[in-house]
Parts: sequence; structure tokens; C-alpha cells
Amino acid sequence: MPLRRDEGGWRVLVLRCYRNWDFPKGRVEAGEDLLQTALREAREEADLSDLRLDWGAAYAETAPYSRGKVARYYLARTEREDVVLPVNPELGHPEHHEGRWVDLDTATTLLPARLQPILAWVREQLEE
Repeated sequence: MPLRRDEGGWRVLVLRCYRNWDFPKGRVEAGEDLLQTALREAREEADLSDLRLDWGAAYAETAPYSRGKVARYYLARTEREDVVLPVNPELGHPEHHEGRWVDLDTATTLLPARLQPILAWVREQLEE
């Protein structure tokens, strides 16, 4: 989960597909571990290639949803301020309709219930 810090505090990247907000995520490809997948998905979905793992390999997972899927999120820091939604070559358009850097309170209002425990974990990590 990409984070950046500015004069107003911490911001998290949220992506919208139709009406649904989420963090960058996706399926594991052959030969990848879950951390590599997370970094690749951030590059593919938001053009973020400068992510630093300031929190190491710490992660949080969602409870099972949508036919038993579980999403795992790592924290990674970027200096990037703009949001870029690259064209997915398979789709011919970006995977998402919108991306925003938002503070954690705004993220709480945008994200679905299944991600609220993830946001609570993010807050804990940032307070340590």
C-alpha cells in the first residue's frame, strides 16, 4: 500500500474502479512471492517504481471476501505526488477510473468495510 508524507501528514493511495475504492492489489504471477506481487501491482496500476519498504515485510490481510479471496497489504513509501494510471496493455485502458492521495480519515470514508481493519493496522504502524 503506497504511502507518502507531506506537510499535512500521511497520505495513502486509493484507486477507484467504477464505484469501488481499494488499494493497488492483484494476483500472484508464477515465480513471485507476495511482496514482489504487491510491488509489481503498484507499478502496473499506479506507475510507482520508487517504493521503499520502510516498514520491512510487515503486512496485514483482509478477512476472506468474494469467493474466499484474501488480500495482503504491505506498507511502502514513495515521494511521488502525482497519480498516474497507466494503460493496461491487455485491456487497452487503465485498470482504474481514478486515483487519489488521501489522508487516513478520508480513506476511512471511501473504502469498504472489509478494508477498515487494514486502515486501523496502517494507523498503528504509522504511530510506532
